[in-house]
Amino acid sequence: MSMKATLRQIDSVTVVDMSGRITLGEGCTTLRELIREQLGKGKKHLLLNLADVTYIDSSGIGELVSGFTTVSNQGGQLKLLNLTKKVHDLLQITKLYTVFDVHDDEAKAIGAFEKSAGA
Repeated sequence: MSMKATLRQIDSVTVVDMSGRITLGEGCTTLRELIREQLGKGKKHLLLNLADVTYIDSSGIGELVSGFTTVSNQGGQLKLLNLTKKVHDLLQITKLYTVFDVHDDEAKAIGAFEKSAGA
């Protein structure tokens, strides 16, 4: 099964509910296109909800980092929400956990955008 994504808008934050697998090929392409599409619409506050992501490989992790960099370079923010234990462990092992702003509470995560955006 490949990755699926559903978008919700809460204030200035686009919440992306992701499910399935983020792996080399289709999953990574879907994620990359989704981020580019949102930036193209001027939506620069992205919250990726990974609660239903069943598997992520090194290419998927690379795509998260690439997305994070792309959004940051456009003056936006990309945050992660509800990491599964597998994804959390993978980010810890690869020393990327500290790169991302990771949350386990959606309301607090959305509030963090407002604070860091200086709004």
